[in-house]
Amino acid sequence: MTILERVYASGGDVIIPTIELICAAWAEPILICNGFENQSVIDEDGRALTFLAAGIDVALPEKSNRGSQTLTFAIDNVTGEAQQQIDAALEAQERVTLMYRTYLASDLSAPAERPLRMSVLGGSIVGTQIQIQAGFFDLINVAWPRDLYTTKFAPALKYL
Repeated sequence: MTILERVYASGGDVIIPTIELICAAWAEPILICNGFENQSVIDEDGRALTFLAAGIDVALPEKSNRGSQTLTFAIDNVTGEAQQQIDAALEAQERVTLMYRTYLASDLSAPAERPLRMSVLGGSIVGTQIQIQAGFFDLINVAWPRDLYTTKFAPALKYL
């Protein structure tokens, strides 16, 4: 039984979900945690990070055998700064990566479970709330074999 499973079953501790948004077009990552107080934590690589407090809602996918699973994150009370960051990523045509970690309030020295690393697939801004859709690698919809056999790759195909 993992630490989080024990907390879910018995309570007694506070779970703090955190989001780290990373993009090569940005000078530094965006660090946000759920709650009313900023949290200083240590991540899995030993880096000291300070997450800014915000209202976060996470819709985790169901546990199933589907190959593509999309998670939705809603972040409240964002300012025009979020729009500027999105515009910078779009202009640079860089991929945005989302790291989702959960910490326990009693132990901020390491994540309570293995972090989830996802690619941001889309998003929308409505008023002061931003919704981000992120997903894992979609293995089911990947072509096999990955090399496409065209006449450029294999010129002898035009004689078949």
